[in-house]
Amino acid sequence: MADRPCAENMLRIAGAVVLPNLGGIYNGWLTRQHIQNWYAHLKFPSFKPPNWVFAPVWTSLYAGMGYGSYLVWRDGGGFGGEAARLPLIAYGTQLALNWAWSPIFFGQHNIKGGLIDIVALTATAGLCGVLFYRVNKVAGLLFVPYLAWLGFATALNYAVWKLNPEKKQALEEEEKPSGSHAKAN
Repeated sequence: MADRPCAENMLRIAGAVVLPNLGGIYNGWLTRQHIQNWYAHLKFPSFKPPNWVFAPVWTSLYAGMGYGSYLVWRDGGGFGGEAARLPLIAYGTQLALNWAWSPIFFGQHNIKGGLIDIVALTATAGLCGVLFYRVNKVAGLLFVPYLAWLGFATALNYAVWKLNPEKKQALEEEEKPSGSHAKAN
């Protein structure tokens, strides 16, 4: 019977680590649907890494944030614990923004929308990391590589947006009401 608490903790840890990766798996599938027919035709800055880098980086970042969420849940008194409540709300919020980026950027081909999302995500993830740190220092520190990657990803998203003005113009043209004819200057 003494092994049961340990086994329960391992299941909780596994669940916390797997949860963020579920969104990552879906987003990886969605991304692959648009790599060849849309993404490959964009202009990129010189600092864009090869496409194969993204999956292992995101898998490890999701695992780290998931483990951090477990530590906060454990040390903060669970979902009902006063110390864990706000950090876990921030965690859920940043995770939702994280999962929303691929459907916006890749699914909708909306580079600017992706940029808006990732800026909000980075701010929310920063807040989450601070709140996690107050409950469990390791949990907060697990957000440091995540925030570094989000900073890089934000710069990359911004550069792609700036390098592809025709993509921005195409989106603006789609948003004009039908029948309106803008005069060319």
